[in-house]
Amino acid sequence: MRQKRSPQLSVFHTLAATEIGKELASISLIIDETPQMLDPIYQDLVGRRQTDNGRTGMTAEQVLRCAILKQYRNLSYEELAFHLSDSVTFRSFARLGRRQRPSASTLQENIKSLSEETWEAVNRAIIAHAAETGIEKGRTVRIDSTAVECDVHYPTDSTLLQDGIRVITRLLIEGKTLFPTPGYSFCDHRRVVKKRVLKIKDSRKEAVRKACYKELLGFAEQVRGYGECAVAALSGFESPNSEHVIHSRILVEELERALGLLSRIMDQTRRRVINGEKVPASEKILSFFECHTDIIEKGNRETTYGHKIFLTGGQSGLILGCLIERGNPADTSMFVPLMDQQKEIYGRYPRQVTADGGFASDTNLKAGKSCGINDIAFAKRRGISILEMVKSTWVYKKLRNFRAGIEANISVLKRAFSLFRSTWSGWHGFMRCVQSAIVAYNLLTLARLRPVQV
Repeated sequence: MRQKRSPQLSVFHTLAATEIGKELASISLIIDETPQMLDPIYQDLVGRRQTDNGRTGMTAEQVLRCAILKQYRNLSYEELAFHLSDSVTFRSFARLGRRQRPSASTLQENIKSLSEETWEAVNRAIIAHAAETGIEKGRTVRIDSTAVECDVHYPTDSTLLQDGIRVITRLLIEGKTLFPTPGYSFCDHRRVVKKRVLKIKDSRKEAVRKACYKELLGFAEQVRGYGECAVAALSGFESPNSEHVIHSRILVEELERALGLLSRIMDQTRRRVINGEKVPASEKILSFFECHTDIIEKGNRETTYGHKIFLTGGQSGLILGCLIERGNPADTSMFVPLMDQQKEIYGRYPRQVTADGGFASDTNLKAGKSCGINDIAFAKRRGISILEMVKSTWVYKKLRNFRAGIEANISVLKRAFSLFRSTWSGWHGFMRCVQSAIVAYNLLTLARLRPVQV
């Protein structure tokens, strides 16, 4: 039976008197003082299943603490499992029992069970705790946006075609392991496709590259035909082994998804490479595996393949709010939603707001003033006078300098909390990765603002 809280600690559960040990002790105290953050975690772990039988499993508190350790020390699941088995400090912080040695797969299964809504609820519990202790009131806030990469290779039409051919061929080979053997046939073109992709990469002659692309499209067309035949054969597959029947249904779903993506990739390759057409960013497929990936362009900076996130920071350095959007929305369109989020969190709008120049617009200024925000300072005025935004030039300079501090917060999130690139798969995995990193960052920030003696 799964529990919400960990049992009473042993006297041997101690944290080392080091800098990391002191920070973990402060984080542990904050978690103990905020028990309401465990409620949504517990609901995600148990779902609608019966909870009064079966093995105990990890408690909701242990899952949260292990997830924080993973993000706090930037660990993989294998590294986290090792440290939880080897380090007394980590075991004490995670509040593991004497016989508990969670494996990497167990840790991944439990941590990945937490939804993005749960992580947001945990973060709001932390913000409420900061407000109660007087550390962060949310009266003066700063907002900015940044791009977070998805875990994809650089997208080119040739490599995307190769990915599609490779995945579909693998599924076709897997289908042949069923009994009785399904009645479809295919050829393995992976080796010749790889040669064509390397030739496209190395050649500087446009005619050679175009000829290779035409050959790639021909191979892709053949593989798509193989896949369609396999779907027809596997859809009516019958076997005395029920596991093989279930496996065939799973293969049909995976093949249909892969064939749909390959068809779109073939279409955009013909349009862009063969016909010389400019394909809109909204119609492009950037990854065969992380197909939710967007193209993010900010000014003259390098293009990022991922998603844009919008952050609201407070005077204490805490991240008070986060919005993750699909596509590449303009910063100006997100000013009002960010302010509405602050009202949802605190029950009121902030008194002062400072934002990056990308948020500057006369519409946003009027909307903010109508909400009762006294001072709104944009880093770039964009034709708006200082006295329209704030009460004096001194206030404008003070808020503009304060806004620059969120760049440091973003830098810490990306360098120390792995937010430069999300390695969690899928759109929901991306949001969970971002939210969990913000939770770990906020806990560490609070811990450093109120250190304790170990």
